[in-house]
Amino acid sequence: MIIGVGIDVAEIERFGAALERTPQLAERLFVAAELTLPSGERRGTASLAARFAAKEALAKALGAPGGLLWSDAEIWVEESGQPRLRVRGTVAARAAELGVRGWHVSLSHDAGVASAVVIAEG
Repeated sequence: MIIGVGIDVAEIERFGAALERTPQLAERLFVAAELTLPSGERRGTASLAARFAAKEALAKALGAPGGLLWSDAEIWVEESGQPRLRVRGTVAARAAELGVRGWHVSLSHDAGVASAVVIAEG
């Protein structure tokens, strides 16, 4: 059963400018593993913007309650390239309240825009 669906978009250039203006922003929005590629290189702005959009979409799928921490949601990628969502803390608590048992995540970026869809399944 679908409990919630969220979608969000982020303008990549604008998101990159925000990261440049506020260097600590990346560390507030993402866990360390999200900031780097498996090779150890820093993840690109388009990829980070897509992950930010996924966190916004996640909040919408959970009914957009206050008090969710960005660092309590992590987007990671399987070897196949499929994105996955790992939750803990405030996000896991809200998901448990709603009866969420699984997540579906889709990320994309093209033509200067990053987008994400998150489906919460019970």
